[in-house]
Amino acid sequence: MSSDFKNKVKAQFSRSAEGYVRDKGFSGGNDLVEMARLLQPTTEDALLDVACGGGHTALYFSPLVRSVVASDLTMQMLKMAQEHISEVGKVENVTFREADAEDLPFPAGSFTLLTCRIAPHHFPDVPRALREFHRVLRRRGSRMAIVDTLLPEDPEIAEFYQTMEKMRDPTHVRAFTEQEWRGMLEDANFVVEQTCILPKTHDFPTWAKRAGLTSEGVKELNKFFIDAPEKVHDYFKIETFAGEVESYTDNKLLIYATRPDKKK
Repeated sequence: MSSDFKNKVKAQFSRSAEGYVRDKGFSGGNDLVEMARLLQPTTEDALLDVACGGGHTALYFSPLVRSVVASDLTMQMLKMAQEHISEVGKVENVTFREADAEDLPFPAGSFTLLTCRIAPHHFPDVPRALREFHRVLRRRGSRMAIVDTLLPEDPEIAEFYQTMEKMRDPTHVRAFTEQEWRGMLEDANFVVEQTCILPKTHDFPTWAKRAGLTSEGVKELNKFFIDAPEKVHDYFKIETFAGEVESYTDNKLLIYATRPDKKK
């Protein structure tokens, strides 16, 4: 996809950076706990957090590893993440780097851990990003954890998801099923060690406005949810009151993978 799209991504997240930093849905969560459980970080590890957003993952892992590089395509997001981490205090092992996930500016084998949380659905070329992840990870003992929204298997529910995400945020490219993720990771020479599915409930008004929707845009998105087929309401556990969507729940896929010593 062209550089015009990535400029659109930068513009979108520059506008919404503060909302992502302050959002409680990103600052905590059982996905962070599970990532740490699977990765088993040590004070010898050097971690790269790709598409760091508000810096929450970098902050969570910083006491557990030797060093963290928080990278993001959007400089304004990096600045907000740095301010957020500085406010916490006593965090001295996190550095920040502007970086495209599909063209990482780091030498091969620079890191032993890599995290990427709730971001790949914005990447124009996920397979290319995964090849970059493989390149920058050290050959021996390297581990990776990716978390992103799981695309439903049912085609009609999947179409609803893709459409509503694009209505909310035009920089959404697509989500993937678990089978698609496994295929892409294997093609990039990773070994998928474990996956788990983690439900996440979203407060609809907060979620809709965080992406910068106008009041009219929120109304259109609300109607799209309300008018969805019953099986969509059931799958996403859509909660409504007086014609307004209060919340919905989607599934996040956590993938724990390792980089083998040698290519296939």
